[in-house]
Amino acid sequence: MKAIVFPGQGSQKAGMGTDIYKNSLIAKKYFESANDILGRRITDVMFYGDELELMETKNTQPAVFLFGVILALTQNKVIPNFVAGHSLGEFSALVVNKTLSFEDGLKLVASRAQITQEVCESQQTAMGAVIGLPEHQVENRLKTISADSGEAVYLANYNGPGQIVITGTKKGIRLACKAFKAEGAKRAVPLPIGGSFHSPFMAEAEKQLGEIINQTKFRDPEVPVFQCVDGVAHSNSEDIRKNLVKHITHPVLWTSMVHNMVNAGVEEFYESGTDDTLQKIIQRMYPQKLVSPLGNTDILNPIS
Repeated sequence: MKAIVFPGQGSQKAGMGTDIYKNSLIAKKYFESANDILGRRITDVMFYGDELELMETKNTQPAVFLFGVILALTQNKVIPNFVAGHSLGEFSALVVNKTLSFEDGLKLVASRAQITQEVCESQQTAMGAVIGLPEHQVENRLKTISADSGEAVYLANYNGPGQIVITGTKKGIRLACKAFKAEGAKRAVPLPIGGSFHSPFMAEAEKQLGEIINQTKFRDPEVPVFQCVDGVAHSNSEDIRKNLVKHITHPVLWTSMVHNMVNAGVEEFYESGTDDTLQKIIQRMYPQKLVSPLGNTDILNPIS
């Protein structure tokens, strides 16, 4: 069995999507449709903008979404049995498996970008990476740090064994990183991300985005999606909708998602993204599985 997986924010690259746009009529149609839907030329930012421009949330999230979706929809090499996305990547997965239309998926991502940026700017929060400590140790220690300091800190992403992202107040993240370094973490550093994604700090974003999600049409998917909030496969559109509402305040359970995909029989993983972020994680967890980028060498409707 095969799975296509989609990375989230952080996988953006200057020039992303240029080759697909130039080489596929279908891709060009999708990109131009995205420009019309957004009312601005996001393609100019993707193709010609610099890294700083791409790092603006209003650009990052639509760009990452579009690249993942359009690459997956303009190739005919891999027909997936399952899809999954890391954080923002879940929206790409839900378009590719036909739960959401391309237009609705893009509109949701644009709303997510605007809402989360506004919420993040209203708070003094941060995120950090902790490498080399067991999950249970990080979980328990964060509770102690919060209780002792009064600074809220949470576990945001379970990215793989010994690879965890934490989030909370800026002071809380500094205290946590210092504590984890002292306790033997290979790495414990604040990340250059303003905000506190996948935590209770995003409650207002969940409320606002949830209203939009609940007004959006969801369909039962063509293939199941493994979702971030519980790590398991879903095929019922209303279950998928409910999980997507909780998505922004709940930790990303990527480690569980990978284990559960393998338990469901997945032997081949293909990443629809600009780099190998998810491939590296999966390969370390399951070195015997086929893990590969989703290439665009077999694109549909090529421009000759």
